[in-house]
Amino acid sequence: MAQRGIREFDGKRILAEHWSEYFAPEFEYDFKSVLVTPQTDLDKLPEEYPWLKELPLVAKPDMLFGKRGKLGLILFKKEKPCDVDYETVKEWIKQKMQEDVEIKGKKGKLTHFLIEPCVPHAPEDEYYVAITLGYEGDHVYMSAFGGIDVEENWDKVREVVIPVLASDEEAAKLIEENVPEEIKNKERYAEFVKRLYKFFKDMHFAYLEINPLVMVGNKIYPLDFVGRLDDTAQFLVGRKWGDIEFPAGFGGELSPEEKYIKEMDEKSGASLKLTILNPEGRIWTLVAGGGASVVYADTVADLGYVHELANYGEYSGNPSRAETREYVKTVLDLMTRKKDPKGRPKILIIGGAIANFTDVAKTFDGIIDAFKEYADKMKEVGVKIYVRRGGPNYEVGLARIKKAAEELGLPIEVYGPETHMTAIVKKALDENP
Repeated sequence: MAQRGIREFDGKRILAEHWSEYFAPEFEYDFKSVLVTPQTDLDKLPEEYPWLKELPLVAKPDMLFGKRGKLGLILFKKEKPCDVDYETVKEWIKQKMQEDVEIKGKKGKLTHFLIEPCVPHAPEDEYYVAITLGYEGDHVYMSAFGGIDVEENWDKVREVVIPVLASDEEAAKLIEENVPEEIKNKERYAEFVKRLYKFFKDMHFAYLEINPLVMVGNKIYPLDFVGRLDDTAQFLVGRKWGDIEFPAGFGGELSPEEKYIKEMDEKSGASLKLTILNPEGRIWTLVAGGGASVVYADTVADLGYVHELANYGEYSGNPSRAETREYVKTVLDLMTRKKDPKGRPKILIIGGAIANFTDVAKTFDGIIDAFKEYADKMKEVGVKIYVRRGGPNYEVGLARIKKAAEELGLPIEVYGPETHMTAIVKKALDENP
């Protein structure tokens, strides 16, 4: 499972589109929200959304980072709340789009913004609710002290774990029994959280947070929404998500190569992931399996070479020969653009656990195809290849890749499941310090 962050706009949109199924008629949510992108014509926007000219507004970036209030990136008047008009919002967004900002050590420009009506309310109407997946069950967090200072009041947050096999009735009872005493209308709050938990599960969220959650009578105002979806559930509930985007977030714009693999992944039944950590790095990996990719990256780090790890990713779920070839070609293209400045060989780790259903020979044929295309460049930068793999047809696959590499003049060492999964990492680094 890959947890993928979504924009606040999309989280609220999904909530609104399924409100009648999960929350109505007991609760009301008047969804009004506009996502502004670099392509948005701010002058014409009120033609589509007339309420922009009719209501006091709030604006903020929508780029998957938090603490926007503490960073001074929420437009509202502290001394006179709910007194910001559209002209002010428009000029503020234009200005912010032109500025360079730094957030958590990452520099860049703000490109996406959210505009919503300002909601007048008392501080005591601000609550907190969050739900996240856990190993032993789903964790539900509840508090009467929502808002930007929730972390400072974390001792007042009540946590309850819903066991994996709990029925809807059992989950509802656990939530009801653990609503904090400080919440004014415990019954109404509990009822909303019970319904939100059902929504969380059915929509395959991995994480959902509303902070603050404002409740005035039966009206609900999710002033801030953070969500991550389980992207492997797209074939199950993709239609319910609608036109969803999984953005990289602020400072994490994808490179052309990462975008290419992401597009391949979205069109495939297999899992193809690629993150470039250090394009100047010497250690490159082609790892089969999401869990294995973590283990290999951790092993490189534990051996003291994390600064030389060039990429992180996986190819798994029985990708076709063509998909594997394109994935490997992308990695090899990045790997062979420059020689190591110290003249050391570059290391290519081809690893994985013992596959259950991925045809090792078939995917290795895709790797061999890529080797044939990039052999000259690989020799030019001095690539050394270390392979460890097991699974269906692994003997055939290992024999083929060894024979092909030797015929191409590429130094290679090949190991099967008799060798510990990450032993090739230590061997490669010991032989090429």
